[in-house]
Amino acid sequence: MEKIFQKSYRKLYQVPMEFRRYLADIIDWNSRLIGIKGARGAGKTTLLLQYAKENLPQDNQTLYVSLDDLYFTENALVDFAEQFVMQGGKYLLLDEVHRYQNWSQELKNIYDDQPDLKIIFTGSSLIHLNQAKGDLSRRAVMYELPGLSFREYLNFTQETAFKPILFEELLENHTNVALEIVEKIRPIAHFSEFLEHGYYPYFKEAPKLYYQKLSETISLALSIDLPSSADISFGSVEKIRLLLHIISESVPFKPNISKLSERIGINRNSLVQFIRYLEDIHVIKCLYADTKGIGVLQKPEKIYMHHPNLQYALATEKPNIGNVRESFFINQLGVLGPMKYTPEGDFAFKNFVFEVGGSGKTNKQIKHLANSFVAADGIEVGHLHKIPLWLFGFLY
Repeated sequence: MEKIFQKSYRKLYQVPMEFRRYLADIIDWNSRLIGIKGARGAGKTTLLLQYAKENLPQDNQTLYVSLDDLYFTENALVDFAEQFVMQGGKYLLLDEVHRYQNWSQELKNIYDDQPDLKIIFTGSSLIHLNQAKGDLSRRAVMYELPGLSFREYLNFTQETAFKPILFEELLENHTNVALEIVEKIRPIAHFSEFLEHGYYPYFKEAPKLYYQKLSETISLALSIDLPSSADISFGSVEKIRLLLHIISESVPFKPNISKLSERIGINRNSLVQFIRYLEDIHVIKCLYADTKGIGVLQKPEKIYMHHPNLQYALATEKPNIGNVRESFFINQLGVLGPMKYTPEGDFAFKNFVFEVGGSGKTNKQIKHLANSFVAADGIEVGHLHKIPLWLFGFLY
């Protein structure tokens, strides 16, 4: 265990503290069992280590460990936790829990057997507590960390300090809100950069290698995270790769389930399930006609890439700007809750309908609808029911 502690001290010492994700202020850190899930590269490990460095004792009471460590090939997590508590441990930070086969059952046992131990764990976006072994859904408080919002991207790269905007305030007071932001920075000057390469924080490490790393991250999620969580075969993974290739070449994609099933060589039910897998690892974003109780075998009306960076990384040609705008909109607003397909307009969210377009876009198509708005690209400040598209990147 001494080597594990040495690794932990090193990680805590090296974690950068200049920029913090929005979720750090939302999590109730007083809970005894906290879970943070999200796509690879979203910043879960950094968030975990930053909290520990700022708020927990830097001694034998606090321990960070990644469950893909070779130590756990021969040692059980439940025994490790017991030994840690016996040595005075109080705060156990577990990274990459989905890489440990029996993680949910053993976390339940640790929670029940070690009442003085606080546990914070991170895992793949594929984690579903209600489907995991062991009843963790009543014990763990779960949070999900998406990629950067446009607001966070500006704070990260331009050292600004913008705060999130409430959805209701954005709709009711967007002109004044935009004017206050424009006084400090010209958002449109940075917007295209965010659409191309600003969603995952690791873009800053090696900007020229970002698309390569993004592609590798997707490949790892498909070949490692998905099989370990969903128990699927290598052959199925390859068919999911083919499905992703087809979608990436033609987003926004209106799936013809019968033709697509035939092309990939799988039945309808498997195809719909494979689409769900791609959505779970945050590679695509699906739009359904009804978001209430989405059935396991319900097909989506439209499929987008999960965020615009993926369109630039995976497409063989330069993405259509209209598709990029829509992908940005559903990605950023979708963090607040499910978005629904609508026959009129582009998106429905709660009781509102949105049309997304360029600076010349009008509300002609949706003006007869109550609570309808246009999200327009290429404008700094909006008027009445026309809101700058970039401003939807300030919601979290």
